[in-house]
Amino acid sequence: MLTGNESFAPVAPTMTRRSVLQQTGLGIGSLALSHLVQQDRARGAGSGSFDLQPKPGHFPAQAKSVIMLLMNGGPSQMDLFDPKPALNKYAGQKHPEDVESFQPGSEQDIVKGTTFKFQRYGQSGLDFSADLVPYLGSVADDVCQIRSMWSDNNNHPQGMRVLNTGKIFLGRPTLGSWVSYALGSENQNLPAYIVLRDPDGYNNGGTTIWTNGWLPAMYGGSEVQSKGAPVLNLKPAVKTPAGVQQANLSLLAALNQERRKRYPQDSRLEARIQHYELAARMQLAAEQTLDVSRETASTRALYGVDQPETDGFGRRCLMARRLVESGVRFILVTAPIQHGGMPWDHHGSLDRDIPKISRQVDKPSAGLIADLKQRGLLDETIVIWSGEFGRLPTGQRGTGRDHNRFAFTTLVAGGGFRGGYAHGATDPFGYKAVDDLVSCPDLHATLLHQLGLDHNALSFRHSGRDETLTDSPVTEAQVVTELLQGPLRV
Repeated sequence: MLTGNESFAPVAPTMTRRSVLQQTGLGIGSLALSHLVQQDRARGAGSGSFDLQPKPGHFPAQAKSVIMLLMNGGPSQMDLFDPKPALNKYAGQKHPEDVESFQPGSEQDIVKGTTFKFQRYGQSGLDFSADLVPYLGSVADDVCQIRSMWSDNNNHPQGMRVLNTGKIFLGRPTLGSWVSYALGSENQNLPAYIVLRDPDGYNNGGTTIWTNGWLPAMYGGSEVQSKGAPVLNLKPAVKTPAGVQQANLSLLAALNQERRKRYPQDSRLEARIQHYELAARMQLAAEQTLDVSRETASTRALYGVDQPETDGFGRRCLMARRLVESGVRFILVTAPIQHGGMPWDHHGSLDRDIPKISRQVDKPSAGLIADLKQRGLLDETIVIWSGEFGRLPTGQRGTGRDHNRFAFTTLVAGGGFRGGYAHGATDPFGYKAVDDLVSCPDLHATLLHQLGLDHNALSFRHSGRDETLTDSPVTEAQVVTELLQGPLRV
């Protein structure tokens, strides 16, 4: 019987939870541990091990990789993709219902017309603004317009988190992290999840846009530069004598192996070791893969590279295509920040400013889709073009539009999505999605499905709960079959 005054010999620091379980309870603890490990492995799409080795999905996949073109700030759907004649017909009049505004200046609910002309493109006759996105119009037959997207929040940080993680809360893994965790990478010399941000700074939300959350650190986005050295601190600042670096790496490998033996279940240690090993391999692979000067003049022109207005974003889109060719699983390309960290956030002077950002991204975005198609890569690559929410049909301060969480348009191309197809609809003013609504978790479930992943089966044990990207059935997320070319895969 314990009295509370007993003294116990300290446990040796080299003992792990596994060794304690193995040495107590006649081995029953070891059997329990083995069962739990098998359960954890069953939750993942592959082996359950924390590494970047390529892993099979839950069923045969249509797509192998994803390129996400992130349009931070809330692009105005009724000026770009979702024509609404009622806007000009009732311009200057009060909107027929009370409109939810976010910032001061739009409380009067006065309808703002659009000055931009729409045109039908391609054999499908899909609508795009001829004044703002004519190049995207040129690839209309390869693009699926989801006009009935909606979000949980109309504030930028929370909206970006909903688009990227499914929920408004900080600390959840992003879509790219889930994909790299589930499927690993087909190129062991590059990260599975690469971020190509504007070299001049960060968009609103910073690194939270590509965080791994509570997934192991190796599944977070790795930033790559589109100017100068592709990867910062990849090579020593001071050149070392021949053989010194290899000797250092050999010593580090030996020390890492010793730590692995002592702490076999420490995923943070394993992630750090794998990052060091990956960095060594990247010294040889990264610069060659990301060197767009190897492309032909006609290919660079397709993306707008070397043209002042489109060079920055075009260069990153071209790098994304090269990364897909090299087997990288998920590439995030953020919008240019020359107009601020929220370049599509037009609370005022929309008619003056939206053409500026449109010209920067239109040609490179369309060039990426066209280039992937001509190389036979579009069928196995999903390209997403999306902001975090849309804009209101009413004016703000007379010249802008406020945030709108009830409706926005997302473009998806490739990977088995239906090209030349407009899904869903908004009301006559473009204020709310009213037909065939698609939530961000619905979009995530559909994207995962095309990658061969069941959004309900892909999970990770965190704080005693099996977490998933879509958090279904809480969010009621489901695969939107109407967006896809063929039948569901099981």
